[in-house]
Amino acid sequence: MSADTFKDITIQQMEILIALVETGSFTRAAGKFFLSQPSLTKQTQNLEEAVGTRLVNRSSAGISLTPEGRILYDYARRILRLREDAKERIGRLKEQESGHIYISASTIPATYILPRLLGPLKQAYPDMQIHIQTHDSEETLQIVLNDQAELGFIGKEPANKKLIVQRLWKDRLVLAVPVGHPMAERSAVTVEELAGVPFVVREQGSATRDIVDDCLQRHFGTNLSRFNVVCEMGSSEAVKEAILAGLGVSILSIFAVERELSQGLMTIVNIGDCPMERYFYLIYKKQFSLMKYHKHFIDIVKQYQPLHADPPE
Repeated sequence: MSADTFKDITIQQMEILIALVETGSFTRAAGKFFLSQPSLTKQTQNLEEAVGTRLVNRSSAGISLTPEGRILYDYARRILRLREDAKERIGRLKEQESGHIYISASTIPATYILPRLLGPLKQAYPDMQIHIQTHDSEETLQIVLNDQAELGFIGKEPANKKLIVQRLWKDRLVLAVPVGHPMAERSAVTVEELAGVPFVVREQGSATRDIVDDCLQRHFGTNLSRFNVVCEMGSSEAVKEAILAGLGVSILSIFAVERELSQGLMTIVNIGDCPMERYFYLIYKKQFSLMKYHKHFIDIVKQYQPLHADPPE
C-alpha cells in the first residue's frame, strides 16, 4: 500500500463507498448518485487504486467490505460527519445576533459619527462588539481590500470593482475660524480672500484635503499650493487645536466642529465661490460573507442620521 496515493481519495469516492454498504448494490448506489453503473464502478476502482488494495468484495450474493474496506468505511463516515458538523456550526454562526465586527474608518466617521450610533446599537444588541481603527480614506480602502478590516467608512467614493459601496451621510465642508478672527463676522468669503490668510491643512491621503483640492481645481484651476499653508495636521482634532491656538484657519467637516460651535469657541463661514460637499460611504468586499450581526449593524448605520447630515440621495 502506498501512502502517497491517499491524497488522491475524494469526498465523492468516500460517499460512494458508504452508499455501497448502505444499499448493498452497485446498481442502487449508482442510482443514488445519478451515475451509470460503469461510472460508479470506475470510481470504486479509482478508490481502490488510491488505497492500494481491494476494498469491496463482489459476489452473486451481493457486496461486502474487505478488512481494509471496513477501516476506510469507518473513517469515511467520520469524515462526512465532521463535514456535516462544520456545516451546522457555520450555519449557526451565520444566524448569531451578535459577534465581533472589525471596522476601519476615516477620521470624520471614526471620531464624530460612529461613536454616536454605538449607543442605539448597544441597546439593541448588547453583546455585539465593535472594533474601530482610524485611518485616512485611502488607507481604509487598502485595509478593507487586504482583509484587515471587514467594513470601511470613507469620505470619497471608490471605483474598485471588488467592493460593495453604499452611500450614507452627506457632509458639508466649511471654513472654521476662531471667535474674534477678522473673518468670524462674515457670512461668506471668497477663495481669493482665503488664500491670503494663514491656513492649516490635513495630511495627504485625507478625503477632506482631496475635496478641497478638487474644488479648487474645478473652479480655479489651482490647488492648496496657492494658499499660505502654515502647518499640516494628521487629524481634524489636531487642526482644530491649531486653529484655537491662533495658527490659522482651515476647511473642515461640519461634523468636526459641532462641539466648538456649541461652546462658542469657533464660528463657521461659507466659501461663497467654491461650495464643498461630499458623502461618506460604507465599503466591504464583494466576496465577504455578511453574518446576521453584520447585517444588523449595517441596518442601524443606514437608519442613523447625524445632526448635520442630509439623507442620501
